Amino acid sequence: AQGHSHGSTAAKPAAEASFVDAEVRRVDAETGKVTLRHGDIKYLDMGPMTMVFTARDKQLLAGLKAGDRIRFKAAHEGETYWITAIEGR
Repeated sequence: AQGHSHGSTAAKPAAEASFVDAEVRRVDAETGKVTLRHGDIKYLDMGPMTMVFTARDKQLLAGLKAGDRIRFKAAHEGETYWITAIEGR
């Protein structure tokens, strides 16, 4: 029989990165930047707004165009907000 796993109640990261709804406002495939009007990003402590994100992988932006509704995950490092995943195009 397996005992109770210790650490199951260990502190989790502040908030899990989860998909956030957004509307694509502008795409610059060459620089890998995309302007999104997004909802609340709880895990980045950021309210709804329109801002520029940089795609970790420019391929994430392939086929995206202004007006598209997507869901995305982001990460914040230094001065840059990265898009790490996109779904729902």
